[in-house]
Amino acid sequence: MPGSSINKVIVVNEEYQTGYTYELSAKTGKGFDTEFVPDLTPEEMLSLGIFGGNYFVEIPKEFPHLWFKNVTFSPGKARKELNYFGVNASQSLSVWQQKGWIYPEDPKGWFLWYCRYFMGRRIPSEDERQIKRWKNMKRHVTQVKKNCDRGNELCRPRQRQALLHWAYDSRKI
Repeated sequence: MPGSSINKVIVVNEEYQTGYTYELSAKTGKGFDTEFVPDLTPEEMLSLGIFGGNYFVEIPKEFPHLWFKNVTFSPGKARKELNYFGVNASQSLSVWQQKGWIYPEDPKGWFLWYCRYFMGRRIPSEDERQIKRWKNMKRHVTQVKKNCDRGNELCRPRQRQALLHWAYDSRKI
């Protein structure tokens, strides 16, 4: 992937965060923790439709432009019809903040962490915390498998959409 080499320093000056820098210490899409095996890349998640088109309101300069080729943005308000399953499956950023799920380096939460992790940023203690949160979503995979016929995307669409937000490909369950 262009522009994603080890030891490269990224300077973030975006609507959601300014003056933040980080270094890429792993190759893009490589060097993941052995317990972290997401089904989807950030690009795949974005192209499927997540967060109602409202997670990013414009293409962030810190990530490859290609990731956003098939993304429709919805500045101001998430639109459920932009999600793959056509339902809202998100809690507001203020809820995430109240629950203590937001790490200062990633003010938009898990997906921002995942994008940066995918690009090659590593912060061991935060990576461990976020991977643990990702693994905890597995309970939703189990519920969908238990309650739905395989491939029935009409069954538990909100749960399936939430799983997409966490890089689980719920279309295959």
